[in-house]
Amino acid sequence: MDLLGGGHGGLWGWNFFLPDSNTSRNKRRSFEAKSSNSLQATGGSGYQFPLKQSLTAGCLTLSGDTIAQLVGRWRKEIALNSSSLEKDGVSNIFSEHDWIRSLRMLSYGILIYGPGSFAWYNYLDHVMPKQSVENLMLKVLLNQIVLGPCVIGAVFAWNNIWLGKISQLPAMYRKDALPTLLYGFRFWIPVSILNFWVVPLQARVAFMSVASIFWNFYLSSTMSK
Repeated sequence: MDLLGGGHGGLWGWNFFLPDSNTSRNKRRSFEAKSSNSLQATGGSGYQFPLKQSLTAGCLTLSGDTIAQLVGRWRKEIALNSSSLEKDGVSNIFSEHDWIRSLRMLSYGILIYGPGSFAWYNYLDHVMPKQSVENLMLKVLLNQIVLGPCVIGAVFAWNNIWLGKISQLPAMYRKDALPTLLYGFRFWIPVSILNFWVVPLQARVAFMSVASIFWNFYLSSTMSK
């Protein structure tokens, strides 16, 4: 469909009047336009991993976990010192970083959240290309009832796989998954409205990943209790 859409989009009303040299130029322009989007760039030749979006998501996921760790240690130092932080207390906040936990969240962003959300936003724009209030509301709704549970389920599973606690995953789902999902509605519904209404398709993973810094702070804190 992308190949046909790109070809017809450049030739409708013109192919009977332009010389043959313009045909190849239109094909080249169609190819370049498709190349700006990782999924469209594949055409019919297979899947191309969205490296840029995945690395962006990974870095921002890592940022959310780093903030969560720093805030957690900061609160711990405050509790231990009761009144004010000493100089060695401040240095401990930056020295006692859990790098395995950070790598866990980084790999989740790169391998799961980045490519998964990128494919999801492309799919929504493919089936609902018109920028209307009805499509906006439907995209936001689908984002909450489809993508939301998938993201929470995936990040919980990824975390437990790394920790070797697969047997504890069902209990964790029962205890934390639904409260986390419901809590996330208050944050993600307004963010999703902005994402689908204002942000262009190629920037949506980055925009949601920036918003995810705050959400990953909450998730990382929840999973590390």
